[in-house]
Parts: sequence; structure tokens; C-alpha cells
Amino acid sequence: MILTAETGLKKNRMDWALFLCVLILLAVGTLAVFSSVAVLPSQARIIRVQLMAIPLGLLVFGAAWSLNYQVYQDQWRFVYGVLLAALVAVLVFGVVDKGARSWFRLPFFSIQPSEFARVGLILVLANFLDKRIGKIRELQTVLGAFALCVPVFFLLIKQPDFSAILITFPVALIMLFASGASLFHLSIILGYAFISALFPILWTVISLNPELLDNALVGYFFHLSDSWLSAGSFVAAVAFGAWLLWRLSVQLYANVSGIYCAGAALVLVLGFFSGMLVKTQMKEYQQKRLEVFLSPESDPRGAGYNLLQARIAIGSGGILGRGIFSGTQSRLGFVPERHTDFILAVVGEELGFWGMLLVTGLYVLMMRRIMQGARMARDRFGYLVNCGIFAMFLVYFCVNFGMLLGLAPVAGVPLPLVSYGGSNLVATMAALGIAESVYARRYALT
Repeated sequence: MILTAETGLKKNRMDWALFLCVLILLAVGTLAVFSSVAVLPSQARIIRVQLMAIPLGLLVFGAAWSLNYQVYQDQWRFVYGVLLAALVAVLVFGVVDKGARSWFRLPFFSIQPSEFARVGLILVLANFLDKRIGKIRELQTVLGAFALCVPVFFLLIKQPDFSAILITFPVALIMLFASGASLFHLSIILGYAFISALFPILWTVISLNPELLDNALVGYFFHLSDSWLSAGSFVAAVAFGAWLLWRLSVQLYANVSGIYCAGAALVLVLGFFSGMLVKTQMKEYQQKRLEVFLSPESDPRGAGYNLLQARIAIGSGGILGRGIFSGTQSRLGFVPERHTDFILAVVGEELGFWGMLLVTGLYVLMMRRIMQGARMARDRFGYLVNCGIFAMFLVYFCVNFGMLLGLAPVAGVPLPLVSYGGSNLVATMAALGIAESVYARRYALT
């Protein structure tokens, strides 16, 4: 019986269902990338990078799978230090591409540190939450988790790479939820994030509708970020409003603690300054993406036209698709960023509804297997690591489909394993290798 058990363990050290999903998605993605770049001047370079990234990614996957995932918990300081050093270094030595200084340019390929930093941050957060699981319901634990994220987010804003923050922030929230954090505390963080995004959105809406400035209150709000004096007056107004609200609650015997009023004011003020930072760091093309999301008719021949063409490409594929390497919308250049952001448009046009269904089904199955590994993990650290990896793929999936459906702005977010991107592919394979390591050691002692 012992020999049988040991043999069974050896046979089950790999989650073959997960690995098969990865291989099929890689195959579909590679075919879509090769088809989408057929008429691009950089075709040879893109194909070369893709063919280099696949074996390198598989090698990284194998290394991460064979390495005991618990070593990352022992060496979390080293992991955190390396990811911060890489993000600082790219601001100094990196090259600017599409308005962001996010890349190390090497002779044969480029490296984007933010892709690897996201995986590293998942490992660091998993260790932090595991060590403080007894105090997970306390606000200081939630704030401590985000204190680890703040330096990473700040360095990403300086690039600027808002898409990396868009992916990473929800991952941190989901990991906190999975660890048992208070929903009230998480709602505070969500409120801060909502307010941080709301200010730039409202300012953009006003800029798209200048007639709104005829209203004095709207005009005052629109110019809040123009000077520190205006910002200071807003802070004073919020503080006075919070104090007035507290005094009113006292008069009405509502017994509302002043701490709640002060906390709400603090969240609003911090969200305001974060919104100011986002506005000042946002590049012109990023601002244009937000404008098109809020008002597609504002740029009918630019970014709005591009999104429309991506939808036309998917619709033209029908049920069975036009066939591999036979798409017209994508191959003739009507669809923008078709090998990265809008790779699903290529899949939809050439493989049709069944191709989209295949990619969706494989993604759902892959995420399900990752969560299955989390439930079978031998320790809480492994459970939280897999929850973070699951959350990463979930956010990627939702953002990509949200862009095509018009539910999310075009954010420059690839679809891992399917879109082109050497750094994203290798980092994705590293994350999947770690998930396989958690699965492999669910019973093993080494």
C-alpha cells in the first residue's frame, strides 16, 4: 500500500488538466499572433520574440514547478527588494515606448519589469497575510497589506503604467477577501479607489462638455487641481463638512462617532489627491482612451473607430470563422493593437464563435484548476498564493472582454497566453509554475 501511495503521488505531481489548458491557449494565441502581424513592418521581430518567449516560458514554468513554493515565504524580503529595485531601475535606465518608461531594451528582446513585479507582489502579500492571519479582521492588517503595495503602485504611476495598477489592485483586494479580511475595511479601500478614479473621470466628462462650465459650482470643481490653493480650499471644505455632519448627528442623538466622520473625510481627501496624481501623470493617449470610453463619438475616426473595427472583426467571423490566416479586418490593419490588446478580435474573426468559446472555456477551466489547487494546498501560504494567481487571471479575463463589450476603457492590457508579449508570457508561465508547485506539494513533505 505504501508503494502504491508513493506511486500515486508521483503520478499526480503535475495538474495535467491545467497544463493542457496552457498548451492549447499558447497554440491558439501563437497562431492568432502570427496571423495578426502578417502585414506589419515589425513582423519578423514580433515572430522572433514570440518564438523565443515560448521555450523560455516553458523553461521558467518547469523551474517554478520543481522548486518548493515555500522558499518564497522564507525569502520574501529578497523577492520584495528585487521587484522594487527593478521598478526603480527601469525609471533610470529604461526606454520610453508609447509614452511610458517601462522597458529594459536588450539586444534581441525587451523586458517589462512590471509583469514580473505583479507575480512577486502576490508572493509577498501571501506571506504578509499568512503571518498575520490572527489579526486579519483588524484595520491595521489591511492597511499594512496596502502599505506593501503603495511603493509598487507609486513606481508604476511614475512610468506611467496605469494598466499594471488596474490589474494588480483588484488582485490585492481578492487576496485580502480570501484571507478573511473584514468587508467593512475592504469597502473603505474600495471607496478610496472609487474616489481616486471618479475625480479624473468627472474632470474628463466636463472637458468633453464645456457648456457645463457655465455653472459656477462645476467650474470651481473643474479647477480644483489647478493650484495648491484650490486643493487646500477643497480640503478645508471637506473637513468643515465632516465636522458639521458630526455636530448634526450629535444634535439628533444619532450617536455617530466622530471617528467615522473623520475617516470618511480622510478617504475623500486622499482619493482627491490620488485623482490629482493620476490626472497629472496620465499621458495624452491614455487620456484619449478614457475620453473614448466615456464618449465614443468624441473620436469617431480615431480610438473610437478602432474599437468599432474590433467589434466588426468579431462579428464578421460568424459561427465558424473565416479560417486561420484568413481574417480581413485584422490582417489588413483595420483593428489596432491586434496582436496585443485586441487579440480576441483576431480569434473571433478567424475562429468564429466556437473559437471564442474555446478560449473562454479554457480560461474558465484553467482558473478552476488553480482554485482547486488552492483548496488542496498543504498550508495557508500556498492557498493565498494560488488565490492571488487566480485573481490575476480573472482580472485579465474580465478587462479584455470588458474592452470588447465597451464595459471597460481600452487599457493596454494583454490576454495572457494568447496575446503577444514576451515579458507577459514568461511572467505568466512563472505564475502558473508556482501554482503547479502548490499542487505538487499538497501532500509531499519536500
